[in-house]
Amino acid sequence: MIRKFSLLVFLVLPILAQTPAKTAEGTWQGTVDVGQKLRLALTLSKNPDGTYSGRADSLDQGTTLPIDVVTVNGDLVRLEFKTVDAVFEGKLNADSSELTGQLSQRGAVLPLTFKRAPAASPAASPQTPARPQRPIDVPIDATIPTPPVLFKGGGKTHVVYELHVTNFSRGPSVLTRIEVIAPGKEKPLASYSGEELAARVVRPGIVATTTDEKLKLGAGLRLVTLMWLTVDVATDAPSAIQHRLSFKVGDYPEELSVVTARSSVVNNPLVISPPLRGSEWLAGNGPANTSAHRRAMIPVGGRAHIAQRFAIDFLQLNPDGRSFAGDQKDNKSYRCYGAEALAVADGVVVATKDGIPENVPGPTSRAVPITLETVGGNHIILDLGDGRFAFYAHLQPGSLRVKIGDRVRRGQVLALVGNSGNSTEPHLHFHISDANSPLGSEGLPYAFSSFEVQGKGWGWKPTVPASSAEKRQTEMPLELEVIRFP
Repeated sequence: MIRKFSLLVFLVLPILAQTPAKTAEGTWQGTVDVGQKLRLALTLSKNPDGTYSGRADSLDQGTTLPIDVVTVNGDLVRLEFKTVDAVFEGKLNADSSELTGQLSQRGAVLPLTFKRAPAASPAASPQTPARPQRPIDVPIDATIPTPPVLFKGGGKTHVVYELHVTNFSRGPSVLTRIEVIAPGKEKPLASYSGEELAARVVRPGIVATTTDEKLKLGAGLRLVTLMWLTVDVATDAPSAIQHRLSFKVGDYPEELSVVTARSSVVNNPLVISPPLRGSEWLAGNGPANTSAHRRAMIPVGGRAHIAQRFAIDFLQLNPDGRSFAGDQKDNKSYRCYGAEALAVADGVVVATKDGIPENVPGPTSRAVPITLETVGGNHIILDLGDGRFAFYAHLQPGSLRVKIGDRVRRGQVLALVGNSGNSTEPHLHFHISDANSPLGSEGLPYAFSSFEVQGKGWGWKPTVPASSAEKRQTEMPLELEVIRFP
């Protein structure tokens, strides 16, 4: 659930066997130990102007992060991941087959070694076969298990959902393109292929790092495409959608396409009050298609859910851009520690958890084993009516001021922000879903009646007058926005 502010870890591809000496170009693989083994995948490319660019993939978490700055100086390599406030510094060995160094993130330093992945052996040229017979139809089943939902954020309108695609044939099929169609309109709303499509694809149970691996569906296998459409003008948002899926099926040489059934877009986000007071609140892991919350597809009760589809980890920044001042290992050093968590609407308390001890801040320390019972730490769930439930997680033990069955009023103090459960530092995890279950439910969009955007990103510092903050109404904060509540 809430692997909060530790680097989204990455696994990699198999790598090139013959590589020129002292070059960082290529694909690398490594594993970092953060209390559990997490596999990392790294791809570095040299641009025509001599600079480098790259990306990191997590096979375990299905996440891709861009590398914001790649610096190569001889055999020294430095990679900066600004969105998660992390840096890797390493050194190439004599034949450029290993890159050894350390990963640093907000005080935590972990050793990390990447090895260059071997290239696949070229396939032997086959005899020209007879032309394969054309399939009766594209042998896939495409479903949208949770209806597409619409919300506003960043001054724009977004439609979010997942498209599940299963291969029903006895041979492989390769997804080559997805086009999103508004029924009755000729021009597609969006079209994705190649790496742009692969970045949206999650392969349940499959270790896939390359574009080819992510888009190739073996017999009986499934892929999930995380769809996130954005339009500048609200009236351009679709009320219903279809998809044109294009495939290469088995050995058949021509691309085949199928148009899926129509799905209606749900447009009724709940307008709520803030769960906190004050300013400089960072929307960590907030709504975005690359967010760890967005990609946390977890099977519970016999079905895969994304309860955290629109979840936010709220933590508070100091004037120096950090979330703490003083001893980084002391919960009391964090600005948001002890802040009052507030009821976002009138409701009834339907679940609570208390008595879980707090963690020592850090990427690997957990005071208790993480299970379905402890993942949210001390928490509260409110039934807001109409099938909407508000979840408040990682609260201080002994701070809960409500019990099951209590009726609460909008703005009422529920508990204090802490650092319990699957949490790396004090913060409030907040989301709304469709059932009384922290993970066995589907995340729903919501909208704060009003807030102001002060800035964006880890390390943000208030360098402009408070009056210049951007006012927002009936929107959700997006990932890493720094906001002020009224």
